[in-house]
Parts: sequence; C-alpha cells; structure tokens
Amino acid sequence: MSALQISRLAHRYGDTTVLHDVDLSVAPGEVHALVGFNGAGKSTLMRAALGMIRPKGGVVRIDGVEVAHLNGAGWGRVGHLIDTPFVYPELTVRENLWAAARLHGVPAYAARARADRTLADLELGAWADRRASALSQGNRQRVGLGSAFVHEPRLLVLDEPTNALDPAGVLLLRELLLARAAAGVAALVSSHHLDEVARIADRVSVIHAGTIVGQLDPHGVDLERAFFAMVHAADEAARRVEPVR
Repeated sequence: MSALQISRLAHRYGDTTVLHDVDLSVAPGEVHALVGFNGAGKSTLMRAALGMIRPKGGVVRIDGVEVAHLNGAGWGRVGHLIDTPFVYPELTVRENLWAAARLHGVPAYAARARADRTLADLELGAWADRRASALSQGNRQRVGLGSAFVHEPRLLVLDEPTNALDPAGVLLLRELLLARAAAGVAALVSSHHLDEVARIADRVSVIHAGTIVGQLDPHGVDLERAFFAMVHAADEAARRVEPVR
C-alpha cells in the first residue's frame, strides 16, 4: 500500500485551474521528487495532500485513509514543511522542537530526547537555547525541517525544503532524507532545483500547468534538457487542442 496516494486531483482558484487530474503516489522507503516552474502547481498539490485545502475533485489517501477522515494518530505519522517554516519566535530552538514533538503526539517523557537528537542531526546545538526570533533565515529553515522530522514520521511532505539553506545545510538535509528513506519513510519533495533532488530521488515527476506531464530518470544525463523538452512538448500538445476562436 502506498504511504501517499493522490488520484485525479483537481483544483481551481476562481476561473483559474491550478491542478487537473493529478495522479501521484509515494511508496514506503521512496523519495518522490516533484519538479516544475514557479506557479506550476507544486505548492497547491502539497497543500491538498496535507488537507490544508479542499480540492474541487479527486481524492488523497494517507496509508489508505482519506485525509478528510485521518485522525490525530494518523496525522502524527506525517511530517511537513510548506512554504515559510513555522516557528514560535518567542521560544528557543530546543523549545520549538519539543513543542513540535508534543503536538505530533510524542509523550512528554520522550519529547526532550527527540528534540536533542534533532538538534544534533541538523547541527543546531550551538543555537539550542537561542530564541527563534534571533535566528538567520537559514537556521529558521533548519528549525522548520527539524519540526518536520522530530516526531519520526512515516511520511514526509516537504515543499522547497532547501530554501535559504547554505551548502552545509543542503548536504545535511540530503543525508537525513536518504537515511529516513532507508528506514522505510516515504517522502514527497518539491523543488525547482532539479540537480539537487535528482541526487536523492527514486522518481522525479514533472508538473506543468497543473498537470503531471511525465517522469524523468534521476540517474539520466542532462536532466535539464530532458525537463525543458518535456515541458515544451506539453505546451505544444496543449496548443494543438485549444479551441479555435
């Protein structure tokens, strides 16, 4: 059974269609990358996958359960980072991670150890007792990632997770994702950095104009050329079916 199954997902804002019959799945232990231009529909798809928006059509299931019916324990198995990382500015880094663990159902007696381990994983120990409001953008991003990882979820949904990270942070994230995948965690990761996600992905799906237009081989050569060719072919196909006015 897929950890995440998206079937015929459709959404629009007003008269603008932003997702059209999207099918996508992520298996346990798989890193599935979603790539596309800004405005292609990546973030909307991620939000729909997490139940943050109600799509106009289609269905999203996590571990076989529709997201509308997922209970607290079910959501406790999901970690996410969408857009700007959410942190409590008045709390320290350690307190933020502790709070994230507790909010995802980790018992109080275990939450501190989880927070301390996540501090080490993301090399945030030097900032553990600093208020989040005093952090750089890059370290705020690390805290946001830590909040997604701290409760040891079985499904990760990460939208542009390398935003604001320095090269060392990108490497840490890469190693964490690969380690989690090796332990059976499923991950859906969106990005416009094709070369970076290809280093960790088992599958790379291309989204364009709200539609999955194909998949790229993450081990292939000249991925950027293949990406642009796929997008161009999708545009040409769309023009051929446009109604004559």
